[in-house]
Amino acid sequence: MPRKIISYKPELKERARYLRNNSTLSEIILWKQLKGKQMRGFDFHRQKPLLDFIVDFYCSELFLAIEIDGSSHTHKQEYDNNRQARLEQEGIAFLRFDDGEIKNDIYRVLREIEDWIDKNAKDRIEV
Repeated sequence: MPRKIISYKPELKERARYLRNNSTLSEIILWKQLKGKQMRGFDFHRQKPLLDFIVDFYCSELFLAIEIDGSSHTHKQEYDNNRQARLEQEGIAFLRFDDGEIKNDIYRVLREIEDWIDKNAKDRIEV
């Protein structure tokens, strides 16, 4: 069975590139732990366009988005909730972490991601 591909608006490519080149400290910290298939052998991408949106980190194999909520999300909770609901309709699961969690306890964050993968990977990977 072919893998479901989630399209995106082409104009988001340039914005995603900008965001990758201007990452927050929390994004840099987490990316160092996700890149190069370090997380249970799964390939994550950062600032990934999906539909009309860009998610912080995304694994297409797991249909998993990881979001870091920092100061830029303070007044965007309704937008974030609507965006997440729309992407969940496509089968994407979300893990959300606060900026401070990444900076202050990255190992707990990594364990939470690993636990999610351990519990859900078999059901989410198309064979």
